[in-house]
Amino acid sequence: MREGIRDFWNDESGMGTVEIILIIVVLIGLVIVFKKQINDLVTKIFKKITTDSNKIIGWDGSLHPFV
Repeated sequence: MREGIRDFWNDESGMGTVEIILIIVVLIGLVIVFKKQINDLVTKIFKKITTDSNKIIGWDGSLHPFV
């Protein structure tokens, strides 16, 4: 009986799952805490991408001469 309890106590086969769940919980917590900063950063990045791509293709809001 004691050996079975000791084997159960020392069994670490489920530790990987618990660790992954804890990492996911921490990541979700960080996203919740920094949601506004992440949203502002992503918005700024996409605005920069849009502006730069419009400069590359020469689109200024009017009809392109080749369209």
